[in-house]
Amino acid sequence: MHNAYISFHQLAALIQGFPSCVSATTLTGFHFSVTALIGWISNATGYSESKSVPFWELLWFSIIANTSIAAMNFSLMLNSVGFYQISKLSMIPVVCVLEWILHGKQYSREVKMAVAVVVVGVGVCTVTDVKVNAKGFLCALVAILCTSLQQISIGSLQKKYSIGSFELLSKTAPIQALSLLTVGPFVDYCLTSKSLLKYNYTFGAFCFILLSCSLAVFCNISQYLCIGRFSAVSFQVLGHMKTVCVLMLGWLLFDSEMTLKNISGMVLAIVGMVVYSWAVENEKKGNAKAIPQIKSQLSDEELMLMKEGMDDSSLRDEELGQVSK
Repeated sequence: MHNAYISFHQLAALIQGFPSCVSATTLTGFHFSVTALIGWISNATGYSESKSVPFWELLWFSIIANTSIAAMNFSLMLNSVGFYQISKLSMIPVVCVLEWILHGKQYSREVKMAVAVVVVGVGVCTVTDVKVNAKGFLCALVAILCTSLQQISIGSLQKKYSIGSFELLSKTAPIQALSLLTVGPFVDYCLTSKSLLKYNYTFGAFCFILLSCSLAVFCNISQYLCIGRFSAVSFQVLGHMKTVCVLMLGWLLFDSEMTLKNISGMVLAIVGMVVYSWAVENEKKGNAKAIPQIKSQLSDEELMLMKEGMDDSSLRDEELGQVSK
């Protein structure tokens, strides 16, 4: 989610009057506030139904998600762009490992190879200077773990409570909004040493805040929908497709430099994404074929048990008949 609209923030920050560069965490709180409002309106009008999810699970999820947002901001501030990109790339293997540990999920060899190709390709075209320091490394580590857990939790909560993507977002958004608006100004002050109270809020700033919040609603919904429909790994792969698109648009629209290294990396990443889609589809087909076989095996076993039960009952009848005689 944090990376879904970071490109818009980078663009808007270039325009005088937009405060995202000094209040990224607080601005995210406004994003979730608008998302929560949309969710409340949807529930009030009957467009979506509200299902019960334990509050402590929503609270735990919100803590993980908000820690992810703050840690990503700190990581971006303290680390070089190259190391920040590496930390983002490492989320795919971390998500795979965590899903295996937490849910016992297995990945085919083809999926693993495709993910590796995507990571290498995006790394080739985005990673440049890599500088590491202790504080930045710690923040990146927390960001990777919390972001991975947050994305896995989106899918697991939807399955556990049979709740839709938008319904889950409607329940988590108010908690995240309240906590981010409370803690956000202090986090942003630690990052930039600038107070939001001293910022000169212009009409242009308010317009861009509203535009940012509107875009964030769609980004938040798309994240929950994608993870709920597919998986956290698929969402990460799609996120790196966004990176490739940004590089291509920068070259087409803004005459950004495009080197052979960038081109080869993008081609490799796109090939990896195509292979990943094929591998995931093959996994689904394999699972679909396995289910009828399991059902047929169970049916045969049940028939055998029923037959044995009938034989036993007939024997009992004969015994009873002999006794009655």
